[in-house]
Amino acid sequence: MSEESAEEITGEDFSDTVYARDHWTARSYTDCTFRDADLSGLRTDRVIFTRCDFTGTDLSESNHNATAFRSCTFVRTTLWHSTFRASSLLGSTFENCRLRPITFDDVDFTLTTLGKADLRNVDLSGCRLREANLVHADLTGAQLNGADLRGARTSQLNLTGADLRGALIDPELWSSAKVRKARIEISQAVEFARATGLVVEP
Repeated sequence: MSEESAEEITGEDFSDTVYARDHWTARSYTDCTFRDADLSGLRTDRVIFTRCDFTGTDLSESNHNATAFRSCTFVRTTLWHSTFRASSLLGSTFENCRLRPITFDDVDFTLTTLGKADLRNVDLSGCRLREANLVHADLTGAQLNGADLRGARTSQLNLTGADLRGALIDPELWSSAKVRKARIEISQAVEFARATGLVVEP
């Protein structure tokens, strides 16, 4: 797709197209379909995708800077070796996607559905996961330093060996998620004790 293309694209079907290694800048896609498209190595800067369908799309080795994916659908999408920086995945859904390895730097996952996602050892430090669906997600060994997990759904979330220091966490997480060998701060240890029914005394 050339730089001369329209800045606002609505309702277009890009299924099975090939835009590998393209560079898209300052444009928006609304209600567009990219099913089974080859977007491997795609670079986006200041692009907005709203309610777009990336089912079966190859986004491997793609790089997204200041880009927003709002209420988009990712089903069986290949995202490994991709990078998201200063970007938003607000309200998007991920299902049976190939994610690892992947880089997230200052990413907003608010209201994102990541149920059963494989995010083992992924660095999510400083990311916002407020009210995200993390049910049965696997974040074993993940870096969550300073991440915001408030309001997230965490039933059966696997945080074994994860680094939770500085993370903003609701009390319910300590009893709903698996936190064996997770790294936490003293203040979080007190919260864990209270959430699991222990009596904390000086």
